[in-house]
Amino acid sequence: MGAGLAGLAGAVRSVQRGAKVCLYESALRAGGRCRSFHDAKLDRTLDNGNHLLLSGNRATMDYLRTVKSLDRLVGPPRAAFPFVDLRTGERWCIRPSRGPVPWWICNRQRRIPGTTLRDYASALRLLTAGEAATVLACVGDAGVLFERFWTPLAVGALNAPVHEGAARLLGPVLKETFAKGEAYCRPRIARHGLSDAFVVPALTWLRDHGASIHLSHRLRALPSEGSRVAALDFGNTSVSIGEHDRVILAVPSWVAAMLLPDVTVPEGQSAIVNAHFLLPFCGADLFLGILGGTAQWIFFRDDVASVTVSAAGPLARKDNDALAYAIWQDVAKTLGIASGAPPPFRIIKEKRATFRQVPGNLKRRPGAATHLENVFLAGDWTNTGLPATIEGAVRSGFTAAQAALR
Repeated sequence: MGAGLAGLAGAVRSVQRGAKVCLYESALRAGGRCRSFHDAKLDRTLDNGNHLLLSGNRATMDYLRTVKSLDRLVGPPRAAFPFVDLRTGERWCIRPSRGPVPWWICNRQRRIPGTTLRDYASALRLLTAGEAATVLACVGDAGVLFERFWTPLAVGALNAPVHEGAARLLGPVLKETFAKGEAYCRPRIARHGLSDAFVVPALTWLRDHGASIHLSHRLRALPSEGSRVAALDFGNTSVSIGEHDRVILAVPSWVAAMLLPDVTVPEGQSAIVNAHFLLPFCGADLFLGILGGTAQWIFFRDDVASVTVSAAGPLARKDNDALAYAIWQDVAKTLGIASGAPPPFRIIKEKRATFRQVPGNLKRRPGAATHLENVFLAGDWTNTGLPATIEGAVRSGFTAAQAALR
C-alpha cells in the first residue's frame, strides 16, 4: 500500500524473493515525495524536491541496480563538496581521503578555511551520541567548523535546526559514508529527474516481473478479524486478504496512524521549500552548498537552478513572490551575476516533507512489525536508524518485505 520509494522498494524486494505483488497507490502517479513533473511555466521537468545521494547509500544503490537505472545517477568521479560563503565571498571544496583515515583534515590546504585539526574531534561525539542528544549539544556552537560543516550537514540531513536535530541520526550517516572514505561519499543526483531514475524504471521492472499496479486507489480502512487484517477497504471496492497474504503499509505516518490507531508514530512534520529558476545559461557545477544566505543548497540541471531551503517552517508561510526574490539573491551572488528581479521561477512547498527529527521522536518510530500478524510498516518515518532520506525510505521497504516474507 503506497507507491512512494518505501512502497516501491518493498514491492521490488518482495518480487525478488518470489512473492506475487499487488501495488496500490492513492494518487494518479507513483513516487510520493520523490517524483518529477512537467512545469508548463518553465517548460521543464522539475523534481518536487532536491535529493543529494551518496555512493555509500547501499540500499539505494541496490534498488537502482535491480531496476536497471543505476546509470541514471550522475556525479564527480571523486568525492567533492563545494561551498561558498555569501558573506565573505570565500569558496572551498571538501575532498575526503581515499581510505577510512581522514588524512585530509591534517592538510591545512584541504581543511575547511579557518578550522584547526582539533576542531574535527567533535565528529567522535556525534558517532557516540545518546538518544537524547541534539547536534548542538554534541558539537557546540563555537568555532568555524560548526558554522561551515556541522550546520549545513545537520540541517540538510535532518531537516531541523542544529539545536533541535537528533544527533543520534547523524552518526549512522557518517559511519556509512565519510567514515569509510572517499569511495563511499561521492555525491550523486538524478540526471533527468527523480521519476526517471527511481519511479518509472521500478514500475516497468515490476510489471515485467508480473506485479499488478493500481493507481487512484485510496485505502479507507483495514477491517480486521482477530489478529489479522481481513480486507483492504477502498470505499467503493474491497479486496479480501487471504490466509497467506501479507500487507506492507508504506504510507505517510499520519495515514498509518489513522488506519492503525494502535501504532505509535512520530509527532509533527517539518517543511522544505524548493525554488526552481530558469537560467539564461547552463550552470557549471552539479551542486553547491551555501552559507550566509536564505538557502542551503543549489543544484544545477542544464539551465535550471534548483534551490533547497530545509527546516523552512516560517519561510513556507511566506508569499511565493517574496520567497523567490529572497532566494534568487543567493543564486545571483553565487553565480556572480546581477541580482534584482528573479527570472521565471516555480516555488514548491512541502509542508510535511519529513517527520520532526528531534530526540523526542526517536522512540516513536515503529519497527516493521505491527500488532497485526499480517501487516507490516514501511516509510522513512519508521525505525530505520537513519534520517528521513531516500536511503531510509528504501531501506525501510526492504526491511518490511523481509519481515513479511518471514
